[in-house]
Amino acid sequence: MLGCPGWGKAGTDVALFESMLTLVVVAILLLQVSRRLAVPYPALLALAGGLVAALPWSPQISMDPRLALTLFIAPTLLDAAYDLPPRSLRPLWIPLVALAGLAVVLTTAAVAWAGVALAGMPLVAAVALGAIVAPPDAAAATTMLGRFSLPRRTVTVLKGESLLNDAVALLIFATAVGWARDGSLEKLAPEVALAVPGGLLVGYLTARAYIVLSRPLEGTLGGTIASFAGTFTVWVIADRLHLSAILAVVANAMTLAHHVPYRQRARDRVNTYAVWGTVVFLLNVLAFLLTGLQARSILSHLGDGQLDRALEFAGTVLAVVVGVRLAWVMLYNRLVNLIARWGWYDQPPSLAQGLVVSWCGMRGLVTLATALALPEGFPERDLIVLCALAVVLGTLVAQGLTLGPLIRLLRFPADDSLSQDLTFARGALLDAALASLKDKDGDGARLMREIYERDRAVLSSGRHPREASETAQLRRETIAAKRRALANLRRSGRIDDDVFHTLEQELDWAELAAALPDELELAES
Repeated sequence: MLGCPGWGKAGTDVALFESMLTLVVVAILLLQVSRRLAVPYPALLALAGGLVAALPWSPQISMDPRLALTLFIAPTLLDAAYDLPPRSLRPLWIPLVALAGLAVVLTTAAVAWAGVALAGMPLVAAVALGAIVAPPDAAAATTMLGRFSLPRRTVTVLKGESLLNDAVALLIFATAVGWARDGSLEKLAPEVALAVPGGLLVGYLTARAYIVLSRPLEGTLGGTIASFAGTFTVWVIADRLHLSAILAVVANAMTLAHHVPYRQRARDRVNTYAVWGTVVFLLNVLAFLLTGLQARSILSHLGDGQLDRALEFAGTVLAVVVGVRLAWVMLYNRLVNLIARWGWYDQPPSLAQGLVVSWCGMRGLVTLATALALPEGFPERDLIVLCALAVVLGTLVAQGLTLGPLIRLLRFPADDSLSQDLTFARGALLDAALASLKDKDGDGARLMREIYERDRAVLSSGRHPREASETAQLRRETIAAKRRALANLRRSGRIDDDVFHTLEQELDWAELAAALPDELELAES
């Protein structure tokens, strides 16, 4: 074999790429299994990451802690915060404070106590461990919940929890890392006091700047790339200023979510959503692989006695994490119902809702990313990473695989509030369209009025216009006929590929415009 400088590092990079490629292929196959078995795909992805990391050719690698936080957390936070603007969270502030604030603090405190009392960890390391394993990844839960008829309020609370508990836990984590660095909380207190409002301000200002500066990029690939570059730029600016990068990204996303939808073009929105969904999924794959690789390296360095004690403590942490959420959520559920009897609280959650929420405690990307972000030399780093992976695997497998049967057992009544709201909004849009045609004459205007009035009548029966419209069905059939004709023209050599792809794209957009509602969403699993 020919030698060259840096061959060993190149070999490691190639091995990492091969491991990553293997996990991506396995993840694609597991998505199909997840769909058929109604299992949250992160549960299967967790198992796959551990198995691929155990392959003999998988390399031993490490990642710069600051890069881990930036690469994994920034896009994940923006993706979650963009879908949950403040006005959606405001009516649910009581359950969100209970779940995203108090539950995270209680879990962190309980795990920290276990770390100090049972494993002899320094307090700062125990707090860091608690913050790492405290935030549930509601994305895994909502992937599963979408397949069942659950109260809409419950699903919204879980989505809001996914965002806010990440922010709370990451703030505690950053404080613990700063505490270990400075050796004192007194020195850190002024920095933390400035970091919170400063991060929010940076997020708001950068969002306003992005709205102005991104206008020339509308309709270009640069616009999609700019959305990623902007997210990482917000994180880097806040981090360089020693402000809360976490809150900066959250504030940035919520500001963009309030203003951008009214300005963004349809093509930009479709492309950007598709790219963001793909990137967040790939980050999940990479995080599971990197954490599995680090865990394998840690296990190989532990002796038999050390390994037994480490695994026993990891199991204890898993039990504490699950137990604290169960106890706290059910206690909150009963207290709220008691208060509701006195007339001080509207729409209290049922006992069944409390059971589902308490069992939706699967950990995921944020736990893995913060474990990877621990600096080298941090007290008890190896034990913390091992516990983090154990909690992620344990909750995704144990809770993820049993969540579906639990929901079926509880037999929730159907909640059609979303369907009712969609029907109302679609009717309002049709009324607006008809109003815009009121003063217009001509064959085109009369034809459009007939179509919209017919759609309005279908909508009043509770169905989507495209589901019952003979015109929409004929349009889908004629588009299919056009596709067959286009393919024949290409096969016969009567048109070149540039003509084929131009017309293919036109048919793609026409098909999407005529598609049924459930055909528009790109499913993760």
